[in-house]
Amino acid sequence: MSWRRSTVSDCGTHHCLGREPLYEVRFDQVLPFHEPGLAPVQRGGVAWHIGPDGVAAYEPRFRRTFGFYEGRAAVVGEQGWHHIDPHGEALYDARYDWCGNYQGDRCAVREQGGRYLHLDEAGRPEYDERWRYAGDYRHGIAVVQGDDGRSTHIDREGRLLHERWFVDLDVFHKGLARARDQGGWTHVGSDGRPAYERRFAMVEPFYNGQARVETNDGGLEVIDYTGTTLVVLRAPLRDEFHALSADMVGFWRTRTIETAARCGLVDVLPATTAEVAARCELSEDGAARLLDALGEMGLVGQDVDERWVCTPRGEYLSAAHPQSLAGAVLELSGPLLQRWSRLEDSLRGLQPSGPPIFEEITRAPERQHRHHRMLESYAAHDYAELVEHLPIYSGDVVLDAGGGSGWLAQRIQSEHPESEVLMGDLPSVLAASSVEGIRSVDLDLLEPWPVEVDVVILARVLHDWPDEVALRILGRARAALRPGGRLAVLEYLRPDDGFEGALCDLHLLAVTGGQERRRRHWLGLVERGGFQVDAVVAGPSVPSL
Repeated sequence: MSWRRSTVSDCGTHHCLGREPLYEVRFDQVLPFHEPGLAPVQRGGVAWHIGPDGVAAYEPRFRRTFGFYEGRAAVVGEQGWHHIDPHGEALYDARYDWCGNYQGDRCAVREQGGRYLHLDEAGRPEYDERWRYAGDYRHGIAVVQGDDGRSTHIDREGRLLHERWFVDLDVFHKGLARARDQGGWTHVGSDGRPAYERRFAMVEPFYNGQARVETNDGGLEVIDYTGTTLVVLRAPLRDEFHALSADMVGFWRTRTIETAARCGLVDVLPATTAEVAARCELSEDGAARLLDALGEMGLVGQDVDERWVCTPRGEYLSAAHPQSLAGAVLELSGPLLQRWSRLEDSLRGLQPSGPPIFEEITRAPERQHRHHRMLESYAAHDYAELVEHLPIYSGDVVLDAGGGSGWLAQRIQSEHPESEVLMGDLPSVLAASSVEGIRSVDLDLLEPWPVEVDVVILARVLHDWPDEVALRILGRARAALRPGGRLAVLEYLRPDDGFEGALCDLHLLAVTGGQERRRRHWLGLVERGGFQVDAVVAGPSVPSL
């Protein structure tokens, strides 16, 4: 059993017991011994396993070999990755793009197409699902990542342990797992619920009832299971006085971006400061100061010749960008910002003065074009990967209700050419949009809809309205659906816990009188509207019911 005490030599070519070589032969590379006393070695471009005497444990050779875990070792052969037993025999016929190590009779592997799954003790897929990523099992629980980049826990049979998904996630350690949601890092129990309300920049696993954490202001603390601070290890690195001051002057950023958009600054880059000044009709000093401010925000930078260039983020301010936000900042810093001045009245339940937002927009054709161009940019960014998940079948008639510029309707028609796609909106909106191949339908969301369809799409429509009006719209949608019809609601779902999305919720209250609803609120609202929720598909930005 001398192999248990052996180490890899400093040169990495053999194993030693103390200072003495364990055998005479030398290799290009060796890895440590693992149970049942075999070590991976490599020489001359081929790899295998040896025993403590340096002799090969079997005849086959591979491109690469790894250590044995639970009697199985990952190897790379001519056809790909797989596992072998101590005799060098393949555990199964399949070959993979990558294999992990067995932990608890389960092993993570990646298929040739890039999808992950777990194998059982015999090397068979444990379940039918495929994941963007799958980690090792620990105490019968593993972390898997879905297509939207969020992660959750599964049990040994591949079943979801809970219905909660996180930005990042770890396996359980003494009953709690490190988890990161939109608010930051926390610890969660087996039900996926946070153990406490606080969120941190970093958390370590609990150790004898306590965990070391980093606060969002750069401080280091030790906390207990309730999130209560027990010991302060380092004072905050950020001054909260100045942090609040920075929040209070957020309009500095908005106005700076707005000014750059009005000047068309991004569209004249790359350029020197003098060239920017001339092309944007600014003084050279003014151009330099504006460019510096944009540089502080990460929107522009300078190349080796000291010419100003756009960053990937700054490119969205170009009027030529397919997802341009140049018009969006003019909306947000102008008419929409004015509505924020009425926020206090809205919070008191008072009705705002002046025309409703949508009536106001339709009165000014230029404003209407800019507003819908803004919505189109967000749609192109947020909906592209959701279209494939819409419940649309061959031959369906699909209505995009409140379709605006028609971007989504056109994308749906492109993805489903065998279906008929309609776009419904107010006549003034339809007149301003020109979407080829899409039939337009004059439609007021609050009045009976003059169509009969198989699928209704409501994309960021219901969040503009309070519950009583949203229910009325759902009623109109239900009445327009044929028997067996389906409704797809594309909306942002606020998590049931935490503060994520709260500022956007205030924005909707101030601007439209609507709201960003939490997940449980959405599910209840849709069911009250006469629908049964079939699935919630989480996209990169916008979950869809």
